[in-house]
Amino acid sequence: MGKIYIDTVKYMVHADFEIKGLVEKPDVVGAIFGQTEGLLGDELDLREMQKSGRIGRIEVELETKDGKSYGKILLPSSLDMVETSVIAAAIESVDRVGPCEANISVKKIEDMRNVKRKTLVDRAKVLLKSLVTETLPESKEILELVRDEVKASGVVEYGPEKVTGGPDIETFDSIIVVEGRADVINLLKNDIKNVVALGGASVPKYIIDLSKRKELTLFLDGDRGGDIILREVLDAGDVDFVARAPPGREVEELSRKEIIKALRAKVPVEQAESQYYNKRRPQQDDFRKRREGGYEQKYREEQGRRPQRFEQRLEPKPGPALMQPQPAAYAEVEPEQERAGPAPRAEPEQAPAREPVVQPRESVPEELKSHLSELNGTLKARLIGSGGELIKELPVRDLITELNSTQANPVSVVLDGIITQRLVDLAASKGVSRIAGIKEGNIAKRPEGLRIYTSQ
Repeated sequence: MGKIYIDTVKYMVHADFEIKGLVEKPDVVGAIFGQTEGLLGDELDLREMQKSGRIGRIEVELETKDGKSYGKILLPSSLDMVETSVIAAAIESVDRVGPCEANISVKKIEDMRNVKRKTLVDRAKVLLKSLVTETLPESKEILELVRDEVKASGVVEYGPEKVTGGPDIETFDSIIVVEGRADVINLLKNDIKNVVALGGASVPKYIIDLSKRKELTLFLDGDRGGDIILREVLDAGDVDFVARAPPGREVEELSRKEIIKALRAKVPVEQAESQYYNKRRPQQDDFRKRREGGYEQKYREEQGRRPQRFEQRLEPKPGPALMQPQPAAYAEVEPEQERAGPAPRAEPEQAPAREPVVQPRESVPEELKSHLSELNGTLKARLIGSGGELIKELPVRDLITELNSTQANPVSVVLDGIITQRLVDLAASKGVSRIAGIKEGNIAKRPEGLRIYTSQ
């Protein structure tokens, strides 16, 4: 009985056959052994070589079609190249299988060692890749550690308070203000050198002076402490933008990608006031207190509303000039003269024509109130069409950009934030007729045809 498997396969003989008749696989194998017996001598006899394991089992793949048999013959060999070629030629000499004519053609002799070499090379690639990924990162980590230490060594102290900062504070026009030294070191490790730390809840004088001559971005932790520091800095210095770490995260633990993402999402300081409900500018009640406390002149001078005429009205000179008729425009500037004292005789008593902050607040229409209620706490805004349909919902920080670029012609804007002068002017230029928000900021000019509603 022939040996089925051999220990080492050097070559594989591939042959195709065509037989004019219907035969079975054993018929093909028997024909090969029978017609090659004694053909090549005892040393190359197929049966003897199969018994000794020099060739393996002959495999036959066969199918029949139209009364003929077709298929392939696979003969594994551990002989050398010459002997295997002789065996292949002997197989081609078989011309009959049983009573049927046969035609056997050897297509190729495959060197199985090449297949093993290819498998070996592929496996070597996998092993090398594993070696590179598992061993080299250790060296890379050492390099990164040294690099980070060098960057951290670039910390510089500024001002009489010796606040901690990066080396490029004076050369950059835009400065990032963080909470502590650890935040500065983390930003320096990520190649951000125009950074300075507050060093506590109180704002150092150096940073206050810095805010007057450079653009400041306040980069805070995403926790309650960040809210407290935000109010402190807004009251003390002139901040331009505010950036926050993700909720519950601290700046010192952010990765480079998270730092860049947070800084790109920075918002103007007005928008930060809206997001965190930090009151910075005087509202209606504060304005009335200023009027009653005698600070009207300073407040109006800040708003650019006829400061010289207003000063004359507050401090009239004694003499006949008090008896002269005053221009009607004065009534527009000071409608409540009676609170400070008797008004000049000739001055007409009229209602103020342009004092938006002292006008009674209108109640929010029901169709806008529902949107305002749904947006509560989301820091988002909605653009409403003429038929009351929702055009788009977006973050409040993107509202200005969207109004500048939109082609949808919204008639109403509802936002979970503070209504600023910039938003009012832009909305009026885009044909918006109604704006509803949480609070109303310091609006010095109300465009005609635009109604403003607030929930507070």
